[in-house]
Amino acid sequence: MTTDSRSHLPDFCRLPRIAAVCGITQLAVILLFLSPLGVYPASLTSFLAASAFAQWLALASALLLCKAGPVLSHFSSPLSYALAATLSGMLSALAAWLVYVLDREFQYRALQHLHPAQFCLGTALMMALLSAVMLRYFYVRDQWRDQVRANAKASLQALQARINPHFLFNSMNTIAALVRRDPHTAESAIEDLSDLFRAALGDENAEATLAEELQIARQYLAIEQLRLGTRLRLDWQLAADLPMQIRMPRLTLQPLFENAVIHGIAGLPEGGEIEVVAKAADGRVQLTISNPLPPGNPTVGHGHALDSIRRRLALYYGAPASLTETTDNGRFSIQLGIPNEPAA
Repeated sequence: MTTDSRSHLPDFCRLPRIAAVCGITQLAVILLFLSPLGVYPASLTSFLAASAFAQWLALASALLLCKAGPVLSHFSSPLSYALAATLSGMLSALAAWLVYVLDREFQYRALQHLHPAQFCLGTALMMALLSAVMLRYFYVRDQWRDQVRANAKASLQALQARINPHFLFNSMNTIAALVRRDPHTAESAIEDLSDLFRAALGDENAEATLAEELQIARQYLAIEQLRLGTRLRLDWQLAADLPMQIRMPRLTLQPLFENAVIHGIAGLPEGGEIEVVAKAADGRVQLTISNPLPPGNPTVGHGHALDSIRRRLALYYGAPASLTETTDNGRFSIQLGIPNEPAA
């Protein structure tokens, strides 16, 4: 949900949100029964009856706020929250009255020890307070998620700005030198450069397949090979069963190869080999990019791009995605692990 100045209330029209409301309500019932001052006598029958009643209230309140949300959002934030909690309480009072009447008419006598006003008012107040807590919780959670999305978008924009200046100038100088000597190669380089920048400067929310991401990486490396020549060597070890059509955030792989070139190969007079190993196992794709390191302080420059990609992967996949780095025997390796499906 995107929360703006007019929309203060969380969106209760989505199934995950309704399920969360039911879960929180059930937790409240459990806490009520576990409390030494709670329901007495506590029994399985009374617990199941209270759970069924609470779930009914939770579903009815969620659907009510789903329908009333657009209207309530026209009010100021405090007023819209107060109205939403009040509506939930009024609906709960009506439901409690109906349950009390049914209990009396069918002579279940489960509520005979309670006065109808006490039962209805108590239920209304409890549901209103619980609704107010959930409204605030979901609002803060939505705000946090919007901030995470904004950070991920800013990270991609930073990557886009990062790829533009020095790489563009170097590539154009290389192409200019090739125009007369090798027009065909120069034309191919221009096409690769055009495709690369089309991917880099497109919609921030766009996705790409693994095949498209690998193609972008190959085009970037082809342009760099024109500049570095035999100093840049590649060893592709891609498993035949790679799921090339799985979706992933656009511009995920190219920055990893750019780091390998700029902070690895370019710093070595003799150049070196970038090793790429990709395989699929247990519903995940594991990709490792390894490059030699120059002497001195070799890992400087890797952090910004990796942190940006980690944030985007966490937003897109959640916890199952991973991006780790290791340094061993003069080589820097990045291990990328992603599931076959994005997070819900």
